[in-house]
This record gives sequence, structure tokens and C-alpha cells, in this order.
Amino acid sequence: MKKILLNIIGLLGISAVTLTSCEDMFGDFLDKQPSNELTEEQVFGDWETTKQFHFDTYNFLRHGAGRINGSWLDAASDLAETSFSSGGVRSTFNIGNYYGSAGASELTATWEHYYRGIRKCNMILTRIDSVPQASDLSDEKYEIDKLNYKSEARFLRAFFYWEMFLRYGPIPIVTDVLDPDGDLLSNYTTRPTVKEYVVDFILDELEDCEAGLMSYDDGVKSANAGRISRPMARALYSRIMLYMASDRYSSESGITWDEAAYAAKSFIEDYGDNYGLFVAADGKTAYTNSILRTQYEGQNNEVIFYRNDVRVGWSAIVDDTPVGEGGNGGLCPSQNLVDMYDMADGSSPFAEYDETGAPVYNGTATPAINTASDYSDDDPWANRDPRLAATVLYQGVSWGNGTINVIKGQRDNPVGNANATPTGYYVRKYIPANILSAVHTGSSYRNWIIIRYAEILLNYAEAMNEVEGPSTKVYDALDAVRHRAGITGNVEDRSDLTSSKENMRNFIRKERAVEFAFEEQRFWDVRRWNVATKALSRDIYGVEVAADGSVSRKVAQSRVFENKMYLYPIPEAEVWKTDIENNPGW
Repeated sequence: MKKILLNIIGLLGISAVTLTSCEDMFGDFLDKQPSNELTEEQVFGDWETTKQFHFDTYNFLRHGAGRINGSWLDAASDLAETSFSSGGVRSTFNIGNYYGSAGASELTATWEHYYRGIRKCNMILTRIDSVPQASDLSDEKYEIDKLNYKSEARFLRAFFYWEMFLRYGPIPIVTDVLDPDGDLLSNYTTRPTVKEYVVDFILDELEDCEAGLMSYDDGVKSANAGRISRPMARALYSRIMLYMASDRYSSESGITWDEAAYAAKSFIEDYGDNYGLFVAADGKTAYTNSILRTQYEGQNNEVIFYRNDVRVGWSAIVDDTPVGEGGNGGLCPSQNLVDMYDMADGSSPFAEYDETGAPVYNGTATPAINTASDYSDDDPWANRDPRLAATVLYQGVSWGNGTINVIKGQRDNPVGNANATPTGYYVRKYIPANILSAVHTGSSYRNWIIIRYAEILLNYAEAMNEVEGPSTKVYDALDAVRHRAGITGNVEDRSDLTSSKENMRNFIRKERAVEFAFEEQRFWDVRRWNVATKALSRDIYGVEVAADGSVSRKVAQSRVFENKMYLYPIPEAEVWKTDIENNPGW
């Protein structure tokens, strides 16, 4: 009896997966939706259906907004707290419970999710060469498309394996199409080394597939929005090289900082004419739109690799909108994050920063202030880096149909509303303001960004600082990012930074936290730097605003993080079924 495709593409106990047309990813990119009852032979017996099967793999790229039972991954870092009492990270990551069901969509479902995506990639790579040529395709177009699809499948498979590595460490690499009626991973229980998994497989795959991907000129066409092209492979390569050169992985990977710097530089040299930092009349607008605008609506050439989605409305942002605007609070930035923003003139508000990039708190909620700056805890948001106002909603800011008011009992902190902010802040970044117009009937694109050009520049700055210490190359890359945001001062003029590699290192780590807040970077950065225990076991701070407008600091939440939490436990079901070695401490 022939197996129907809904079983063929199942993995690890999944009983049915609908073959979509990728409408969520590409809009009208595909014209029809194949039945989920097609057999494997029917799918790979027709070119058009094979193509749709391949494009469906893009749905395995995840959107980060609220995907962990309504909470964001960065609410499990020191950058934020979720206001939902049942939010996924609140009852799992934040208290050290890595087996909690509320976090299952991240802690355990990730394993199944990406192995399913990997299996689809393996099916394309195994079967596409034997798929009959469509009658309306020229021989040349047929061969080009096949090469593109195979290269895209290799890229996506490498990315899926990378996402698994971040969470579980090196796991079995499967390149065959496993039989869903068999024992699946029972023959794949040997765990490779970091070098075997990342350097010899993932990085090699990215290098090898790049030439077979669409060129920048083809990939940027609106008909191909969201599809993988050559610059994306090079950008992901840069990220992974940076990780492999970092403290946690360098001894096992053998990758040096010089190699990581070269990887970032090669992107700048080869694709820097195609990509750049989004600019606007002011820094706040530039930074806001670098996240929300697209290449096709807003001429945003900063975004390199992203999950492409259709326009969204109020329902997509209600869970992360202030309660006074009719929302449910959701992602609430921490004072820890607010403290990382410099002053608008580029000076530091605090006297000392540690290896996590955060100010040194010395057991209190208030870091020592840099008296040479204009910072005051009485007015903590005045004259700050414009990225603060583009990322965080704080007391007195106009937003939507009113003004943020977190005084107890007021608009955004009403008595009895369990979803009111626990930190005194609400999130601004990734929330399109125009959705709030006309009684919340507006719409906007809100694509999930995986890599943008600012990261390439900060990758280069970090690696070059490790290679040669503070230098013009480091200053220029940092200034490009900071000046775009509206900061007026130059890094080179900061003697507190230029005096040592260590001070510059801490500064770059702070800069990454600020620039990539809520983009799922901080959570992994502190791990690769080997400072996660310090960063993620620290109290989460917030503010109280009194009736007279005075501001005081508070501990909003205490956190738990132990060394074993650098990696997630392998899902228990997989350990039981396959006897695969679990991660240390689990």
C-alpha cells in the first residue's frame, strides 16, 4: 500500500502535516495548494508540485514574536520580563524549570520542528534530480531551478541544524530520508564533536551551496521575496564563524578571531554595495524603520535574511501592546536594558561595565553614575541614545491613542490588571505604530529579521577588537551603527574605551545588546561569551513612577540560571526512545 505524503513528511510522532502553498511566507508566490493526500510518487512526479513542496520548507523559519506560549525568547534574558503570569518563559526559563510545559514550544518542540524541516530538505535533495521537466520550462531554466532549489535546501538544512546546535549542542546529523514507519533516529545516537558538526558540516554546506543560490539581483526581485540567495549564505557564515571564534567554542572549533573577522569583511567587500544601514531624517526613525520596512515597501536594504510574511493587524500586536491602549502588556523591557543605552552625545551614563556588557551593579539596583555625563536617575530617559525611544515605551511618551502612564492606578498600570507592566516599561520595537490608527484597524508588514547589515558591522568590530585591540577599523564599524541611530559622539574619542581591549570588548557586548534587543541575539550572545551564568542569574530591575512623577528603581523579578542551562535538555521522549546521551547536568 502506498504511503500518503502526510505520513511521509511526518517525523518523530507527527501524524499529519499539511502541504501549504507558503501563502503565509510568500503571499501570491505560489498559485495553488496541493492536496495533503498526495503520495510521495505523485509529489515528485510533477515539477510544479515538487516546487511547492520545496517552498513549503520556508514555513519552518520561525517568527519570534510571542512564540513561546505568548512570550518572547528575550524575556528569558536580562533584557525583558513577560507580564503574562502563564507566559512560556515566566514559569520555565526564569525559574530554571527547563521541563515545564509552558515552554515546550521552545524547549522540546524545537527538536521535532527542525528535524521535520531537515527531512523535507533531505527529500528535495534526494528526489529532485529525477522529477520530470515541466513542459513550459526550457532546458536551461530547468537546470537553473534545480540547482537553486537544491542549494536552498542545503542552506535551510544547515540553518535548521545551527538552530538545533544553539539549543542542544551537537546532535546527530541526518542526511538520509528516514522512514517514518521505522525507528527514525534509533540509528543516529552518536553525537559529533563541535568541529565535526559546525565546522565540517554546517560551515562547509554554507560555503558549498552559495554559488548555486540565486544571485543578489535575482533574489531581490519581488517575485522571489524571502527566498534564499547568495548574500544570505555569506551572512550566516559570518555569524557562525563569530560564534566559533568565541570563548565557549574556539578551543573545540579551531576557528580564530582573524578568520571570523575575514568572514565579516568578505561580506562587506562582496555585498556591501547591495546592503547598508537604513537611514532617515533622524536616528529614532531610522532605527525603527530598519526593523519594520521592507525592501519592497520602504526601500530597506539593511535586512539580509528574514522570514517573509503577509501584512498583519491588531491581532498580531495586541499581546505586546500597553494595557492602556487595550493590549495585554506582554514583552516588558527591563531597567537592565535601559541602563545599557549611552547618552545621545555618545558618553556613558555609568562608570563601569562588566563582561556581560551591563553596568556594574555591585549588589544594588543602581550602578555608579559617570559624573562626566549628564545622566540623572531623576530623569533617566533624558538625552539618551535615540534607540532607547525606538525600543522602549516609558513614562510620558505619546503612543497610539494616548500617553504612557505607569503611575499606580493610572492608564497603563491599573489596579487589578494582572497584565500591567511589572518593570514600568512596555515594548516599542517591532510594534508598527500605524496598526494603532483608525481604532486599531491599520495593517503593516512585521517580518521576522534573522540577519541584517548592522550585525555584519558589529561582527567585524568584535572580531577585529579581539585580533588587534581598539583600532580605526573597530571605531569605524561601531560609529557607522551608532551614528545611524543618531548618536553624535565618536568611539575614538572615548578614552575609557580606547585604553584597553577588555574595555572595548565590554562596550561591544553592550552595543550588541542595545542594537539587537528583542531580535533573539542576547540570549545566545551571553552563552557564546561564557558569561550566561552572570548575565541570566542577575535580578531583573524595573522602575516605579510615583504620583508626583519621581522615579525609583526596584527588583522586578529574581532569576535562576545554572551552568547546565547553557544547553537545553534533550527532549525526554527522545532520550527514552533512542538512549541518546543527554546534555551535562540533565
